[in-house]
Amino acid sequence: MTVIDIHTHSLSEKWLNLVREKGKPDLEIGTHPNGNEFLIEFGTPSMGLTEGMFDYQRRIKDMDAEGIDVSIVSLTSPNTFWGTEEIGVECARIMNDDMAAAQTSYPDRIRFFATLPWEYPKRAAEELERAVGLGAVGVMTLANVRGKYLNDQLFDPVWTDIEKRGLPVLIHPTIPLGSEKMDLGTHRLAAPVGFMFDTTLAIARMIMDGFIDRYPNIKIIAAHAGGFLPYVSKRMDLFFEKAEFEKKITDNPSTYLERIYYDSIIYQADGLQSLINLAGPDRIMFGTDYPHPADIPVLKQLVADLPTDQSTKIFGTAAERLFKL
Repeated sequence: MTVIDIHTHSLSEKWLNLVREKGKPDLEIGTHPNGNEFLIEFGTPSMGLTEGMFDYQRRIKDMDAEGIDVSIVSLTSPNTFWGTEEIGVECARIMNDDMAAAQTSYPDRIRFFATLPWEYPKRAAEELERAVGLGAVGVMTLANVRGKYLNDQLFDPVWTDIEKRGLPVLIHPTIPLGSEKMDLGTHRLAAPVGFMFDTTLAIARMIMDGFIDRYPNIKIIAAHAGGFLPYVSKRMDLFFEKAEFEKKITDNPSTYLERIYYDSIIYQADGLQSLINLAGPDRIMFGTDYPHPADIPVLKQLVADLPTDQSTKIFGTAAERLFKL
């Protein structure tokens, strides 16, 4: 059985140097008392910087150890959404070049999502053309782009270009707006809780704004098993039906959640089952979040415990079909 990991991240030394040289005031590199470094995004501590983020030889060894055949890598938060326009474009080029080089070095093991400077649609179009030429199989963006939502009209040209190309789009969370007021840093709640909120709100807003009706052929993938969406889908329907407000869609919100795709990154069997009940196994694909904190054996076992017809789709065949691998 082929195992494809559609949610796994990479960085590069050039990216790290760019952050060190040009990151402030948006980004900084902090140091733990034990000497390990971590990224600080807009004042909120986020990810630790580990060897697996930078070393593809290490990544391939870890994939072999975990029984993962193919990884589709992407740049994680904060993506290119910091600094100036030129820094954003430089960041995108650095990462697309680095991931394309990895794909060339490991053609049977690595694929990648294009990184784009979404805030600057003309530059994003140029980089998308370049990244596709390098072999990108999809596009990755964050759930909010420096405070702008993905259904903002600013991004319409980018979405139109992506839809024409038929590329899947992984929507990945970032530090949600208001993180400092929510005190997500003290107990390191940004990734385990704040990220889930960011994805949930982004997808819900896109649904309610009619985005999916406007772009019916966009293949959206909601990260981390859709955040909280599988558990509030019927609540969304209830308030949609009962509340009085200007409605831009006619179908219930949950029906739109059935039309998008998800990764399988959830650590509870009942949570994974809720996602299957919502979207079906044809729209769920295996993910790990490597090299960020993850328990890959648990994630694999949760999928392996499903009926074989479901686990086969989630482990590989759903991704093969969506990404045309």
